[in-house]
Amino acid sequence: MNTNKKNILIVLACVLIIFTVPSCDNSLDPEVPNWQLVWQDEFEGSAGESPNSANWNYDIGTGNGGWGNQELQYYTNRPENISLDGEGNLLITARRESFGGQPFTSARIKTQGLFEQAYGRFEARIKMPWGPGIWPAFWMLGNDIETVGWPQTGEIDIMEYRGQQTNIINGTVHGPGYSGGAAITKTFGFANNRFDVDFHLFAVEWGKNYLRFYVDDILYQEIKPKDLPGTWVFDKPFFLILNVAVGGNYVGFPTSETPFPQTMLIDYVRVYQEQ
Repeated sequence: MNTNKKNILIVLACVLIIFTVPSCDNSLDPEVPNWQLVWQDEFEGSAGESPNSANWNYDIGTGNGGWGNQELQYYTNRPENISLDGEGNLLITARRESFGGQPFTSARIKTQGLFEQAYGRFEARIKMPWGPGIWPAFWMLGNDIETVGWPQTGEIDIMEYRGQQTNIINGTVHGPGYSGGAAITKTFGFANNRFDVDFHLFAVEWGKNYLRFYVDDILYQEIKPKDLPGTWVFDKPFFLILNVAVGGNYVGFPTSETPFPQTMLIDYVRVYQEQ
């Protein structure tokens, strides 16, 4: 082989190595733990069935003045608002209808008292609804909320979405000293895609000193105790919540451009522990 050709091959080999070996010092490229599945709901069942009562219970009504956010829905456990579709999905549907003194209905389910875990990977594969004033979320609260209250209990919003911004979601934490408008949050967005046209995987990986937020296994945010202006309260079990709110401080009110009903489809929810 002549010297010129040999030199060209060496250069190409070096370039290939540069682009195929991941960086070891990239803070958003952590070592992947060895996860073991410990809890799941695949939402298998007949169309119209309620979600598994061994996994989920309900929040019903309007909470403390619109669940603390001036929301406009009345949460129910009716199949019109929450049921399986018979194709392996859970449907949470917001409807424009007068019910319980509110102009909209929807549903909110949680694993409180049934399944709670500290640390691990928590994920759900979801297809979003859309429209101004629609507020779906996949999130977690500390299991001591009944005794210490919010925000002292801590909140992890794995996915929060404004229906008027169909290409953007947020991952957020709330706690003492960093709640509400002062929460620690980051946006993940698509340039040429929408969250309401297909399913996407939303996850948080949670360890003793970190929370890492993912969309479709793309890590876009890492939070550590040093990043918080208040106390780190994420060293205890949390429970899972899925809901679709209507209106409220975060999204504003529905408009004439908001079509109803609007449905969030959940393919599955899975929880892992590190082996």
